Amino acid sequence: MKIAVLGYGTVGRGVVTIVEGRARGVEVEKILDLPKNCTQPRMTPNYDEIVDDPSIEVVVECMGGLEPAHTFICRALRAHKSVVTSNKAVVAEFFDEFAALALENGVGLFIEASVGGGIPWIASIEKARRIDEISSFSGIMNGTTNYIIDSMAKEGLDFDIALGKAQELGYAERDPSADIDGVDVRNKTIISASVAFDVACTKDLPVTGIRTLTKRDMLMFENKGLQVKLFGRGVQRDGSYAVAVEPVAVPRESMEAAVPSNFNLVSLEGATVGPLKFYGQGAGSLPTGNAMVQDVLDAAAGRVPCYDFTRGLAYDPSLLTSNYVYRTTVGAPRDAEWYASGAWMLKHLTAVEARETFSKVLEKDPAAFMAAIAKEA
Repeated sequence: MKIAVLGYGTVGRGVVTIVEGRARGVEVEKILDLPKNCTQPRMTPNYDEIVDDPSIEVVVECMGGLEPAHTFICRALRAHKSVVTSNKAVVAEFFDEFAALALENGVGLFIEASVGGGIPWIASIEKARRIDEISSFSGIMNGTTNYIIDSMAKEGLDFDIALGKAQELGYAERDPSADIDGVDVRNKTIISASVAFDVACTKDLPVTGIRTLTKRDMLMFENKGLQVKLFGRGVQRDGSYAVAVEPVAVPRESMEAAVPSNFNLVSLEGATVGPLKFYGQGAGSLPTGNAMVQDVLDAAAGRVPCYDFTRGLAYDPSLLTSNYVYRTTVGAPRDAEWYASGAWMLKHLTAVEARETFSKVLEKDPAAFMAAIAKEA
């Protein structure tokens, strides 16, 4: 089977390396890149050479961003070519459109690498759903923020120093906003909920990152037997669902608290299978490339994923409630209880209510921090 790879950066190179070394029966026919980078005969800056080539059966999109990735994916699906992508931003934004086009044209949309890097997260959700309704999912979906938090916890580093180390190691971009403000986890949460709950997940979900996390916050929660982690999470029940991205303080003895460096840990729960946890590298050239080549091999074997978002679940924020701690210098939010020096707790808030309260606090104290308390804490 012949494939084309769009983009020859970190992930694209990983895909080509794995295909050429380990994927029998798969051949990289074309690689799309900028004109100045086209140093091999199979490389081209012209997408028409790929989408109009009937010998190419699968397009592997490794470009990132919304455009031209969105346009290229749509054109490939309409040309009856399956698509494999690691691009969580474009999948989160256009998942329902891509799914409909794939179904209409009898081809596959493969998105394993868009969440969790090399962790078989999407495949595991799909397998669990053959028997169980997925009642919830949650976990650490971003290696950059986990590396920062882990460094702060273990080495006592200030946030800015830990972020700088993450940038030096290539875990964080020069502009780390997508990671530390929760945007990356937002995209992964939308995709996870869409697959787990069979719904075109809302894009208007509460999102809070860790930009204002301090050593003092870490110590405050440590004194309570807790460890802060950035979570994406979702629940469904009785024809409704809710999702959120936010810092969560989990028990120090939990598996999530122990996740080191830039690793990920994501969990799901079903009626008969109970809780399942998946751990591994959430990013990187070879782990992400591995997940993409797994999808390529599934396409070669004739597997066609089917995503159906006609179930019509309602978005109900009341399904996702927690107690929330606010650390701020402007005093206690209304109806809050004292939690620690300079910090207060509001109980039984939905994630939407918690985020709305935090937004008001940030107007007066831009350095404030908020975290949900895990229910088992």
